[in-house]
Amino acid sequence: MSEQNQKITSQSQILNPECTFCRIIQGQSESLAIFEDEYSLAFLDHQPLLRGHVLLVPRQHYETFLDLPPDLIQPLFRNAQLIARSLELGLKADGSFIAINNRISQRVMHLHIHIVPRWNKDGLFTRGFIWRRQPYPNQNSALMTQKAIRKAIQETLKE
Repeated sequence: MSEQNQKITSQSQILNPECTFCRIIQGQSESLAIFEDEYSLAFLDHQPLLRGHVLLVPRQHYETFLDLPPDLIQPLFRNAQLIARSLELGLKADGSFIAINNRISQRVMHLHIHIVPRWNKDGLFTRGFIWRRQPYPNQNSALMTQKAIRKAIQETLKE
C-alpha cells in the first residue's frame, strides 16, 4: 500500500467497501482528483453537468449531510468555498452552482457536494430546472411551514 493510501486509510474511521466514493478515497478506483486534505477529497465528476463539475466528499463515510458531525461542517464547506473560487479563477467561470442531495436524487450514498462552474448563458437549466418551483398556495401555508421548521430546529438543538 502506498504511503498516500496508508495516510488516507488511517484517517478514515468508517469506510464502506461497497461505496464508490470510499473506493476512490482508498485509491481502489480511479478519479481525477483536484484537491485533498485531511478532511476531504475533491475530484471531477465523470458525468459532469458542465466542464469542471467537481464532487467534494468527506474522507469518512457519511451517507447524507444530516449524518455529518458538526466538527466536520466547517472544514468541508471551507474546502467547497476554496474550490468554487478556484473554478472561477481557473476556468474563468462567472459563478458556481453548489448542491447537496440527501437521499432523493442521490445516486451514491456517500455525502458529496456538487460544485459546478457556471457561465452566463451556459444553458444548464434552460430545458427545465431539476428542482421545479412549487409556490405556497397562500401566506398562511408559508407561515405554518415556517413555524414547523423553527420548532424542529429548536427541538434538534436540545438533543
